[in-house]
Amino acid sequence: MGFFEKLKQGMNKTKSSFDEKISNVFKSFRKVDEDFLDELEEILIMSDVGMDTSVEIIGNLRNRIKKEKLQDEEDVKKALREEMQKILDVTDISLHLNTKPSVILVVGVNGVGKTTSIGKIANRLAKEGKKVVVAAADTFRAAAVEQLEIWAARAGADIVKKEEGVDPASVVYDAIRITREKNADVLIVDTAGRLHNKKYLMDELNKIQKVINKEMQEADKEVLLVIDGTTGQNAISQVKAFKEEADITGLVITKLDGTAKGGVAIGIVHDNKLPIKFIGVGEGIDDMEIFNSEDFVKAII
Repeated sequence: MGFFEKLKQGMNKTKSSFDEKISNVFKSFRKVDEDFLDELEEILIMSDVGMDTSVEIIGNLRNRIKKEKLQDEEDVKKALREEMQKILDVTDISLHLNTKPSVILVVGVNGVGKTTSIGKIANRLAKEGKKVVVAAADTFRAAAVEQLEIWAARAGADIVKKEEGVDPASVVYDAIRITREKNADVLIVDTAGRLHNKKYLMDELNKIQKVINKEMQEADKEVLLVIDGTTGQNAISQVKAFKEEADITGLVITKLDGTAKGGVAIGIVHDNKLPIKFIGVGEGIDDMEIFNSEDFVKAII
């Protein structure tokens, strides 16, 4: 099964949330008018796209319907997909890892799938022929290091770890040294699952960033925030909070399989102007792909 087929299958609940309701609107209205558009806007809001984002999408769709005289269901759906895609394409989705070494810092709250995402990203990079080192800088939980070891082994990546409770920044410092010694291409740094209102954890994150910025001044740096797609609108507040503490360059959205809240991805990008760089729709090591906006909107409408 190709990734687009996995995406379609994984996004089935979100698709039902959008597609079936939109089809019902067409059945309920004889023509595409203001009442129709109001109903469509409500569907977007209820599907976790978000109020402001939904209003903007429908406003743009309204203008296109008038200008292009759209009335056919498929034409309106196509225009709706295009308006969603415009929002998702506002920024560059590519990973910038052109220096050797480069670094990816992975952040997010507990339970969103950071460690799993690191394993999957490391696996992708390894398949591209890159040598990867992983830093186990979540030293608050022994289980986090153990889980990361398993994923690193599956991806063929080296891991740098220390005993539980040590300063996470010291793990990162050692990992940078080892990355250079091994002539590795990419260092991926795992971090503790930070709740955005826990100041000491955010201070620890800032300390890690300072070590990376000092020791790898010339390196390309990606700071990826992992978001659980099942959390809906709560994800938007998480993004805003982390943006205040870290130089987020992109998002990884996980667990989109089995949720009807996939529409939140559009709202997150609209509100924060951050690109989605990876999307996950399964538990397997290959079930993560570079985000493709066209495939995404086709999978839900």
